[in-house]
Amino acid sequence: MGGVDKGLILLEGRPMISYIIDALKPQVNSIIINANRNISDYDVYGYPVISDEISDYQGPLAGMASGLKYSQTDFIATVPCDGPLLIENYITTLLDAAQNAKSNISVGFDGVRIQPVYALIHTKLLGDLIEFLNSGERKIDRWYEQHQFAKADFSAYTEMFTNINTPKDLEAASQLI
Repeated sequence: MGGVDKGLILLEGRPMISYIIDALKPQVNSIIINANRNISDYDVYGYPVISDEISDYQGPLAGMASGLKYSQTDFIATVPCDGPLLIENYITTLLDAAQNAKSNISVGFDGVRIQPVYALIHTKLLGDLIEFLNSGERKIDRWYEQHQFAKADFSAYTEMFTNINTPKDLEAASQLI
């Protein structure tokens, strides 16, 4: 998308982050935004904005680590800024899968593969995640494999995993809003 901060890209006249916030508000008690640039643009939403504590953008796991550290709850739920099509039972589906499997991690599953940035992670895993990152690892799937993660079945809602990486994706997503 030409280096533009995807959470701020307009979809049908609204920044993508606004769709995510609107979908999450009725499902959670608190929202934290993880951003490493354009902080003031995210501040306008009225939620805490935190940045990665590991420098040189280390990928989604670094943002997850910051969220785990900042969180005042037992779990954090993660959503990518370019995935504005969350369903109304996103959180309960992740939580039910984690509870049923007695797992500290629940990951979105589209019926074919996991969608690793759609996840629920227990905050007690912060130390383990920091250790993983400090070892030089960055692959989400590898970290999940070290834990018995649950697959949260979203196979009936695969369009939720539509992410927007190109102008063509943005145009297609506008048909789903």
